[in-house]
Amino acid sequence: QAQLVESGGGLVQPGGSLRLSCVASGRRFTVNTMRWYRQAPGSQRDLVGTITRDGTTSITSSMKGRFMISRDNSKNTMYLQMDNLRPEDTAVYRCHADVKEGDTYYFRHTEVWGQGTLVTVSP
Repeated sequence: QAQLVESGGGLVQPGGSLRLSCVASGRRFTVNTMRWYRQAPGSQRDLVGTITRDGTTSITSSMKGRFMISRDNSKNTMYLQMDNLRPEDTAVYRCHADVKEGDTYYFRHTEVWGQGTLVTVSP
């Protein structure tokens, strides 16, 4: 029922910056923990970082210091700020969320994935 849509990807030169957005939409839902993943062609999917509903973040060590996750619950949006990008950052970046759907007494927890947005870092 809930869905996620990423945006903000594109072509950027090494050393450049991008900010990705992930917007959750639907009704009768609450977005809890959200995550960014990335997957380069032919490679495994790697966790970029997570952010809880209260805003506690965790970034994978290899990206720490360059990437930062934030969210705006009023907009049901999560962001990934990427600075000092490198060619090895080239990947499809996907949003993932733990979502509670329903009301107080009848609900379910689901995991929702976005389709992804492509980030290409190249001279």
